[in-house]
Amino acid sequence: MARFKAKPPSGAAEKPKNPKPTAAERSAYFARREAAKVLRSVLQGDARRRAVGSIKSLVYSPSIKNKKATFAIVCQTLKHLPIVKDVLETANILNSRWKRQEELVYIITYDILFGQEISFIGDAEKFLVQRKSSLRSALARLLVRKKVKSIEDLIDFYQTPDVSKPRYIRVNTLKLDVDSALIELGKQYMVQKDDLVPDLLKLPPKCDLHNHPLVMNGSIFMQGKASSMVAAALAPEPGWEVLDACAAPGNKTVHLAALMRGKGKVIACELNKERIKRLQDTVRLSGADNIEVLHGDFLSLDPNDPPYSKVRAILLDPSCSGSGTVAERLDHLLPSYAAGQAANIDEAERLNKLASFQKKALAHALSFPQVERVVYSTCSVHQIENEDVVKSIVPFAASHGFQLATPFPQWQRRGLPVLEGSEHLLRTDPVEDKEGFFFALFIRKDRTMVHQSSKPGRTIRDSSHLSSVETKRCLHRREARITIPILFSGMFKRQLYCKPKSRLN
Repeated sequence: MARFKAKPPSGAAEKPKNPKPTAAERSAYFARREAAKVLRSVLQGDARRRAVGSIKSLVYSPSIKNKKATFAIVCQTLKHLPIVKDVLETANILNSRWKRQEELVYIITYDILFGQEISFIGDAEKFLVQRKSSLRSALARLLVRKKVKSIEDLIDFYQTPDVSKPRYIRVNTLKLDVDSALIELGKQYMVQKDDLVPDLLKLPPKCDLHNHPLVMNGSIFMQGKASSMVAAALAPEPGWEVLDACAAPGNKTVHLAALMRGKGKVIACELNKERIKRLQDTVRLSGADNIEVLHGDFLSLDPNDPPYSKVRAILLDPSCSGSGTVAERLDHLLPSYAAGQAANIDEAERLNKLASFQKKALAHALSFPQVERVVYSTCSVHQIENEDVVKSIVPFAASHGFQLATPFPQWQRRGLPVLEGSEHLLRTDPVEDKEGFFFALFIRKDRTMVHQSSKPGRTIRDSSHLSSVETKRCLHRREARITIPILFSGMFKRQLYCKPKSRLN
């Protein structure tokens, strides 16, 4: 006998169905999970004191879809992280399952306590929203412990003031000329050319260009002034073979390719496999087809191997403390910064290890047989990573025919006076310039005017093997010595080809 389900009376209420999530709810759901992935990378890198990338570089990688929302979530969660952690510990509501997803839990807890209303989309959201009263009770107890009267006072207790700086944009001249970029950006913003780096534009602080079409298609790159000065100081020529020794995330790499007008070759070396993809994405976005990405250790490269024996310029921007860009990198939001680790014994040990690696890397860069120019740069304010590294390497550099030269002689801020020739080194100030960089330029004496004879110890000066263009280039470099002070030899003696009219800094 057939069975039929009885229909409810027409007046009876039907069981409500779960409402379909709105577009805003779905967007928030996915943004929280993208933010959790970024937050995991940031916190793990901070705990190991070896970051995969800055907060900004991780958020604005191509793999992140909703960049603006993700950036806001990550920054706000980090700003409130000490409070969030304390509340969760006091509430004691997490089981082993949710402890394995702690970054997502941090983000949702922030939203419940300080942010927007949380919908019930997602298991983690449902779990924490159901325990909202426990979380808020724990927050109230935290107010009492910290002896503050309001949540606003508690937030202020943990806050670090923001640092405002101009927005710099480097025009990717492989895709767009500077004047066209100036006109296009000028439709929305006040834009002016930088007075030092030819392809750099300056915009007002806090201009949000991350979704601008010119950024999305790689015609312009958001890159700080000091960072843009590094490749410009190396000044590779079209047709050269150039090596970027520690290349990721790749902004300087693609700048080199643009300065070379896409001619020659840039070898972009990167050891960290997690950063290789970011480097490849940057290269792809730039449109440069003369960049070869190499996953490997720069120190393991044999300078005499055929792939590297013709390298004529090396950009060495090795791992460093990043102490000059804590505001730009948002490092002041990290747990290690809040805990004051920058001044402890572990940090001193870390700086010593970094300096040891930096010295090895710089000496290795100066060992390539055909290299003519080497730039050593850091985004550090510490003398141990900057002047001390250069000072220890100068005798080795001199034995290989290198001398210090003066990049951007019109720049006021120079190296600390702890070595003879510190005026040739360049610093930017984290307060005055909003970021603290350091770099030194080494050039090999008369490389293009010298070739070795078959007899050991004999050097013949001859320009017959050079083209007319190369000859003019050599003459230009000779003339440059008249105006740019150069140091060389173990005695740091100054050599000028004529008596200068005035001393240049």
